[in-house]
Amino acid sequence: MAIKKRILITAGPTWVSIDSARVISNIASGETGFILAKKLKKLGARITLLLGPGYFCGSQKGIKVIRFKYFEELDKLLANELKKGGYAAVIQAAAVSDYRPEKKISRKAGSNRKSWKIKLVPTKKLIAGFKKYKPGLFTVGFKFEPVATDKKLINQGRELLGKEDLDLVVANSCLATNYRAFILEKYNKYGPYAQKQKMVDGLSKLLGKKIL
Repeated sequence: MAIKKRILITAGPTWVSIDSARVISNIASGETGFILAKKLKKLGARITLLLGPGYFCGSQKGIKVIRFKYFEELDKLLANELKKGGYAAVIQAAAVSDYRPEKKISRKAGSNRKSWKIKLVPTKKLIAGFKKYKPGLFTVGFKFEPVATDKKLINQGRELLGKEDLDLVVANSCLATNYRAFILEKYNKYGPYAQKQKMVDGLSKLLGKKIL
């Protein structure tokens, strides 16, 4: 199976600023998106990987890696890449910030505060805007829960699938070394997968069938 298509993948955490020196982030590593990029590249796909802070991947032959740190940077990069056209699929494996501070302090806040209350407001859902750039664009989302039963994973994955009009959703959880994932589409369910690599292999196989 060869996937002779262009695929855009996001991976890693995003930052949102509190002040000029501090951020709110999450525990995502970017590993899943990176493994997926390497697998799809081996299958012949042309990969652009938008990779968040923290994960070092070095130079990767055949994979165009663009780094970002902040939510706003990822937003702009996605828009720029999708406006160029030519992508058959977008895989949103990045752990995108759901909330941001309502107000950002333009300087570094002093460290002598006894308390600091920060009001968080929702960020926009980046994945919701993908298909406006290209009708028929194949879209894959990820739903992560640190601890969840299989039933909860599947239900939340299907909720995301319908809400954002996605083609596939990977619903996954990971507590310590216990990884578990399902790949969901409208009428089908694949898994459970107990290893990231097994999930990546399964997802790559599905993509080969869907976007050839």
